[in-house]
Amino acid sequence: MAARKGPLTETKLDEMRRRIKTTLLLKRLEDHALGEAEMTASQIRAAEVTLKKAIPDLSAVTLQGDADNPVQHSVKVTFG
Repeated sequence: MAARKGPLTETKLDEMRRRIKTTLLLKRLEDHALGEAEMTASQIRAAEVTLKKAIPDLSAVTLQGDADNPVQHSVKVTFG
């Protein structure tokens, strides 16, 4: 088991609970998509709304530059 970084605060506990709920919703939707679980339209919509709050939508970004001033960008990905 990985070592913890500092004390387990209420904020960290809330974040862990949110991640667990998100994982459970994704699993439930996956089971429904594969025909392994039944969900009502209302349940699917509720899961969709909740996941949109937990997982950001991807959007397209257009970067433009020219030969004299090329666009530079970097991507930083963090987890947790």
